[in-house]
Amino acid sequence: MSLHQLTGMTVLVTGAGGLIGSRLTAQLRRIGARPLSLCKIDAYPRQVYHDHFGISLDDPDFHVGDIAEPGVVDKLIDGCDYVIHAAALADVAACTRRSVDAIKTNIVGTQRVLDAAAATPSVRRVVFVSSASVYGNQPPGEDGHAPFAEDAPLQPVSIYGSTKACGEFQTATVLGEAGTSYVIVRYFSVYGEPQVVKENSHSWVVAWFCMRAALGLPLHLNGGGHQVRDLVHVDDIATGTLHALVVPAAHNQTLNIGTGTGTTIRQVADLVRRHYPDATVIDTPRPPGDPLGGYACTRRMTALLGWQPGITVTEGVARYAAWLKDTPSAVPSWLRQPAAA
Repeated sequence: MSLHQLTGMTVLVTGAGGLIGSRLTAQLRRIGARPLSLCKIDAYPRQVYHDHFGISLDDPDFHVGDIAEPGVVDKLIDGCDYVIHAAALADVAACTRRSVDAIKTNIVGTQRVLDAAAATPSVRRVVFVSSASVYGNQPPGEDGHAPFAEDAPLQPVSIYGSTKACGEFQTATVLGEAGTSYVIVRYFSVYGEPQVVKENSHSWVVAWFCMRAALGLPLHLNGGGHQVRDLVHVDDIATGTLHALVVPAAHNQTLNIGTGTGTTIRQVADLVRRHYPDATVIDTPRPPGDPLGGYACTRRMTALLGWQPGITVTEGVARYAAWLKDTPSAVPSWLRQPAAA
């Protein structure tokens, strides 16, 4: 189905200042839709939002605000045709350190968005952005890794995953009762330029490895690098999300957004070392809440959306490495410090 049916539509995007949200709003503009952006913009220094994510605070359709605060979403949603709720404290390590903040943003904030959407007659559909973290560590399949299907039991092993599972139940309950169409999309491991790493985080392995390799720092294989990730380029994530927003067959469905291919962290290191041949690797302990992982079962996604991702991991890592070599200023100053080694 063509995404051009979004032309002329107004789409509220929460979390619009981050990597995924900014990609979503850029695609919406290219289609001819009007994205209304809402974001706290507190995850990075403001220069990162401007220089790398293309965020302009002078844009009248970009609003700085906290979804968890009463009335913030209500002021923007009136007259919107669609909602993509992508705002979250989305870092596994940060959610572990700041559990109350995770609950406030990911559960209370989600409730504010859902209540506002349920009370707004113009809203045709809400897409709630969830995560493969809700699956936790599932039993391995025939190849030794876990293909995660949407009907598998939810067994999150982190606070982040738990808040996302709760958000899924909130979405189905609130919007189901209101009769508002919704889709829950479970993102697998999102990566891609211009992703920028966060201090004290172990998420976003492609960005971490490329940035450390660029500085001559060793690549850390947490837990030996045997964890499996289904790496999905952010361009594919944004396109898949927009398909979920408009395809009729996705009504009230839960969909994986993944490639269906598992890649170990050690394999990611090998791909990065093609572009940084001098990079070394060391084994380090696996952090708490870091799942062993797996890859997406994509049958439902392909059948209902008539779409599948097109960017391979090899291509995506090459694109990120090339971007970083052209944009060395993207490496944060704290990572350049001697202590980073």
